[in-house]
Amino acid sequence: MNTEAIGVAQEIDFSVLALFIRATFTVKLVMILLMAMSFWSWSIIVQKHILFRKSRGEATVFDREFWSGEPLDGLFEKIGGDPQGPSEKIFASGMLEWRRSHRQDGGLIAGAQARIDRAMDVAIARESEALNKGLSFLATVGATAPFIGLFGTVYGIMHSFTQIAATKNTDLATVAPGIAEALMATGIGLIAAIPAVIFYNKLNADSEHIISGYEAFADEFATILSRQLDA
Repeated sequence: MNTEAIGVAQEIDFSVLALFIRATFTVKLVMILLMAMSFWSWSIIVQKHILFRKSRGEATVFDREFWSGEPLDGLFEKIGGDPQGPSEKIFASGMLEWRRSHRQDGGLIAGAQARIDRAMDVAIARESEALNKGLSFLATVGATAPFIGLFGTVYGIMHSFTQIAATKNTDLATVAPGIAEALMATGIGLIAAIPAVIFYNKLNADSEHIISGYEAFADEFATILSRQLDA
């Protein structure tokens, strides 16, 4: 490799912006797609962290009120017809079905326990859907972004080899820019995929923990209502 070729290669701008500008149209599209996927992944990650923290805080406050010894009817009246947090919604769904199960003479309609359990299960399913919304996108990004970046790299290298064959010049100044532009697509794919995989696993575990807390509360609440039904 001659000194002149090395000198020319050193003068080439290898900054990220320069590599993006020099890339082919197809590789640019791949990079833009990967950057959009990365941006959307981070927006989901931040949103889920805020939502999960809010859900845990709301559950802590409600559990304190629920186990304070206040009558369930009084707590239900305090919440009103528009419960705000997930725990309140699960509790309100059970209490609403409990009240609907009473006849005008004060007796209970048969099958009240099963209907109460089903009503709380539906409420938990709704909250689970809200907690897990967007997590599938993180999983998709983690699984596909490296391959999308690899496609951009393969296409970019093929284009570089085509240019080399056309110019019949294998100097470093000719080969290096095209290879660098192509490899940047794989780099962006990894930058998008790695955080998506890490935070998908963490957020999925956090979601399951929160949902298991809702299910445990529903079981405890159903047990309390069951005692009243037996009485």
